[in-house]
Amino acid sequence: MKRSSSQRAALVGRRTAMGLVALVLLVAGVWSSWATAHHVVLAKGREHGTLTVTECGEESCTGRYEPDAMSAARARVTVERSVAAEKGDRFPVVVKPGTDAVVRTGVPGLLHAWMPLGGAMVLAGFVIGGGLRMTRTAWGVATAGAALLVATFVAL
Repeated sequence: MKRSSSQRAALVGRRTAMGLVALVLLVAGVWSSWATAHHVVLAKGREHGTLTVTECGEESCTGRYEPDAMSAARARVTVERSVAAEKGDRFPVVVKPGTDAVVRTGVPGLLHAWMPLGGAMVLAGFVIGGGLRMTRTAWGVATAGAALLVATFVAL
């Protein structure tokens, strides 16, 4: 079946728009993840230590920070509640420069930091499969995103 030039233009326009939507989703996932991930990935030269959780609120937990090496101990630092922290838990952290906020390190912290990218990959899989009709690529992207989300859940 031959397509008219207007049908081809509509097809190219649809593919371009869906490609841009998928790209925006993935870029937003990386951008959102990098806000936390860069503290974990580029941790050299930052303050490293261990957080002992003493209390948890609805959005954050607080606790005592014990340094590994050359940083000072802190009586009270905060970490996001979503890192599966409960009162009494101890885990390695890195201090965000210039704040009393910490980010969990190690494999669980790294996976948690990249979790927004995992969600974006799952959403982009739907756009790639439905809008671009690239089913194998869609399955690959969505499966990788879901694997990242499941790995984060298991690690935390």
